[in-house]
Amino acid sequence: MTATRNRILQIIVVTLLVATLSLKPKQAQAQEGIVVENPKAVPDFGRSITFTAKIKASSPIQQASLLFRGINEEATRVETLQVAEDGSVNFVYDASLNVFPPFSWVVYWFQATLSDGKTYTSEPNRIQYNDNRFPWREVSQANVTVHWYAGDDSFGTSALNSAGAGMLSMKDFIPLSLTEPLHIYIYSNVTDLRDTMLLGGREWSGGHAHADLGVVLVAIPPGPSQLTEMESKIPHELAHIMLYRALGDQYEKQPAWLIEGIASMVEIYPNPDYDRALEIASANNTLIPIVDLCDSFPADSGSAFLAYAQSQSFVTYIRDSFGLSGLSRLTGTYSEGFECDLGVTKALGASLNQLDARWRENVLGQNRTGVALRNLLPFLLLLVLVLIVPIWGAIDLVRQKRKHAAQSK
Repeated sequence: MTATRNRILQIIVVTLLVATLSLKPKQAQAQEGIVVENPKAVPDFGRSITFTAKIKASSPIQQASLLFRGINEEATRVETLQVAEDGSVNFVYDASLNVFPPFSWVVYWFQATLSDGKTYTSEPNRIQYNDNRFPWREVSQANVTVHWYAGDDSFGTSALNSAGAGMLSMKDFIPLSLTEPLHIYIYSNVTDLRDTMLLGGREWSGGHAHADLGVVLVAIPPGPSQLTEMESKIPHELAHIMLYRALGDQYEKQPAWLIEGIASMVEIYPNPDYDRALEIASANNTLIPIVDLCDSFPADSGSAFLAYAQSQSFVTYIRDSFGLSGLSRLTGTYSEGFECDLGVTKALGASLNQLDARWRENVLGQNRTGVALRNLLPFLLLLVLVLIVPIWGAIDLVRQKRKHAAQSK
């Protein structure tokens, strides 16, 4: 089994372009008028980021500033610096109040206004806002890196193999891209992951993909069930990243039920409780209308779980009914900007409510009488045609006889 998983990952690796990313900061940066030596940014996750450097200039420095922002942010933070006699500067940013997402990149640079009134700007540096509360270990293959802090070497290897198996399962309908690095961070328990999400200004969830950063966060404790959890959670989150890389800016235009349904559908080991949740909700008439899952999922955990179960089953039904080309038409139509219901109608020729009803009938067994009648309708129409022709002929024959009898009188 292990050899097979290693082979799967090797197949994926040799078919993808490998790119490397250099992240080492420049030790000295010279711009006209100033030189910035040894710029550093040291994060203390959830608490602070300490920026330091030494600014040297050809004339006295009148004012110096630190400028920084998240790599995907538009707004830039500006902080005034006190410059020591030797040019040293230091600033401690309160990351507990003004948070950055975990494992995101922060870009920073320096400005100085000299006595001649001119302002000079250094080249930018960047650091990763890592969750450094844990002693991370890592294992890599091509541009995929698994990070973990609990469990032995085989734990990391199994996670890496699960990533490869997950990408293999989605390759037929999600374009794969590893031209940019992909990092999977595995927490040993949900408490650690929840704290990370909250400290990074994110809502709690069982797993998370920073799709724009190529970062996956999941909680998987070492133990007997680790493989099944890896094969469920890792492919699911990877699907979000691959969909984002394939769709680009159009990713945000996709309905929540479609994105989460596709991600749930590629899980190597789907959650076995999904079917039971659907069975109970169907029997109790508490299923969530799919149209209500267009923008987001419910906040409470019970309803959210049902939303995931429905989305997986509903998207699987669409795939089985319309093929992979149907899913492709859906994502393409939504990328064009069509709203949730109209996108389904344009791509698949039926409204979202109609498909919802068909899914409930065909997959969950609702309205069996109506389904049976609908299935029999073509035969009933044929029977009517078969019967009505001779009856109508007989009626016409009687009418003709009466007409002739009336004329002969």
